[in-house]
Amino acid sequence: MHGLPVFQLTTLLAATDFSQRSATAVARAAELAREHKARLVLVHAIEARPPTVQRLRLRKPVDPVARIEAQMQKLRETYPDLDVTCHIAAAKPGDLVPQLARELGADLIVLGLHMARRVLETVRLTNLERITQNAPCPILIAHDQACRPYRTVLGAITFAPASAKALQIAATIAPEGEFHAIHALQLPLSAKLPSTDIMKSAEMTEAELLRETFMTFKGLPKSLSLPEIVPGGVHEVLQFRIRELQPDLVVIGSHSGRDPNTLGNYARDLMRAPPTDMLVAKPD
Repeated sequence: MHGLPVFQLTTLLAATDFSQRSATAVARAAELAREHKARLVLVHAIEARPPTVQRLRLRKPVDPVARIEAQMQKLRETYPDLDVTCHIAAAKPGDLVPQLARELGADLIVLGLHMARRVLETVRLTNLERITQNAPCPILIAHDQACRPYRTVLGAITFAPASAKALQIAATIAPEGEFHAIHALQLPLSAKLPSTDIMKSAEMTEAELLRETFMTFKGLPKSLSLPEIVPGGVHEVLQFRIRELQPDLVVIGSHSGRDPNTLGNYARDLMRAPPTDMLVAKPD
């Protein structure tokens, strides 16, 4: 039996830009910090704006210090025992958040969805992608404004140790969740011929052996059902199960299959329009 290192939440980072969507992330992070008696650090990046953009702004500039102090005060009123601090710096979010996470030894970064804007959407999502790619720890993208406990969790797995770790982390933030996992089996062209029995193919046999080994990992969620092995691409397989199960938390890996330090195309695509809250796990 393979063992997994114990995962604990002791320090959480929540990025805020004072929008309603980032408020969802802060609320989720506060709930998790309270449940795990962890410290919460709010982080806000002040991005420099070109002079032309500054002249076009009609609204009065926001005082970030006052806004974040008000946010902290509200949290302290709601959670009197919460250990919450803040960090404000003039920097790009994609640089500041991962750097601060390393300095503080953060166990989890909680981000909210950015408001969809035709012109700025690419820039905003690039920040989200950059944080996820450069972060030293898992990323939780908060989507559900109700901030309810996670009840149904769906993981897209590869049967690698990193997938076992991802499910273990998910179990920490969703202790009452019912866990499901699915493995998209990519088949060569020869295995897709009409005369081939996919269920008896060498690829399926290998995947079943890997699943058997995967289930011996000590630390997997106790409620985890036997992972499904479904022939097909990751996009189609996972989307089908999402529609079927209606999970409130989806767990995926962040990395590309070719380069563990590069954000994978599927992770990036799903982050742009997440169907629900997402836990994006990092490779070791």
